[in-house]
Amino acid sequence: MVTSSGLEVAHIFRLFGEQYRRQHRLCRPQLRAMRAIEICRTAALGGHVYECEECGASKISYNSCRNRHCPKCQSLDKERWLEQRCGELLPVPYFHVVFTVPHELNSLALTNPRWFYDLLFASASQTLLEIAADPRHLGARIGVLAVLHTWSQTLELHPHLHCIVPGGGLTFDGQRWVPTRRPDYLLPVQVLAALFRGKFLAGVKTAYQAGQLIVPESLQDPASFQDLVDRLYGKTWVVYSKPPFGSPQQVLAYLARYTHRVAISNARLVQLEGGQMSFTYKDYSQGGRAREMTLPVEEFIRRFLLHVLPESFVRIRYFGLLSNRHRKDNLARCRELLLGQSVTELATCSPENWRARLTRLTGLDPTICAVCGRGHLRWVEELSPVRFELAQRSPP
Repeated sequence: MVTSSGLEVAHIFRLFGEQYRRQHRLCRPQLRAMRAIEICRTAALGGHVYECEECGASKISYNSCRNRHCPKCQSLDKERWLEQRCGELLPVPYFHVVFTVPHELNSLALTNPRWFYDLLFASASQTLLEIAADPRHLGARIGVLAVLHTWSQTLELHPHLHCIVPGGGLTFDGQRWVPTRRPDYLLPVQVLAALFRGKFLAGVKTAYQAGQLIVPESLQDPASFQDLVDRLYGKTWVVYSKPPFGSPQQVLAYLARYTHRVAISNARLVQLEGGQMSFTYKDYSQGGRAREMTLPVEEFIRRFLLHVLPESFVRIRYFGLLSNRHRKDNLARCRELLLGQSVTELATCSPENWRARLTRLTGLDPTICAVCGRGHLRWVEELSPVRFELAQRSPP
């Protein structure tokens, strides 16, 4: 039995990954993600040897896999990304809007992930930009930062998009900043949901009729497909808008919860015993109450791999005023207009090296020797990667 003390997804893959790969057909991104997680921070990736200048004790630090699905490799990447975003925040309220796709479409997401998630980004962003541009609502060009999540708390497939939107936008001639009509209200969610539903289903129908999709057997009959589309047109889709954040620092702290999150963190793993994996989750049907779920290891691995994205797929995207090509100029114009008003100071961040960043995140200086507690560690030598058989390794 392995309990939550030190239990990691990597342990599960090292013990059961080889058997799972033999029994199941996996795509290349899934195979790469499993392999990367298995060898993350092991001798297989090489590393560095450090020595204490005070007592002479040595320490080996193995390299990280840097795979975006690895639970151990997101903290530093997240901090680097947030550091870059500091200078892009505007002194206005920020809203959080979530677009969710009905579970009836999950089969298409499984067989056509790149197309499906691209359509989700396009439908949600166009919906926000079009409704905001309507003079009946805001009448302005807004900016959108969108982050894709594909999982539920229990690791089931649950595609949804988290959108962070500044509270206002530029007029189309760029001469004026237009704030939201109420400080706690961005756009009508019923209108957003209806337009989002129409755009997404139109994209599904177009791709289906053009023969561009890998269609599950249950939808290969055109009558069955049309029946699904009709049912989804008659269903209310979920678009949720949360109240605005406070300061720019609070916006960054909130962003950090979403941008580099993986399907499940190692901290949620509870116990591995007898081929059963237990983990915690929040039951939102009960107000976010903490619960525990136990699954066969095979099912746990299957659910985890549902959320491995296609190769080179971009899961953080920018639209409108924040689109990559014109972001710098648009933000400069927004600041020029906003700073003439009574607004809070823009957030700024100073670049950090990896030692300073780790010290801030953990409260511990990574260069201090763990043996004597006084001396600093200095680099001694680099370790080359070592090949070894992961299937024979056991969790520590």
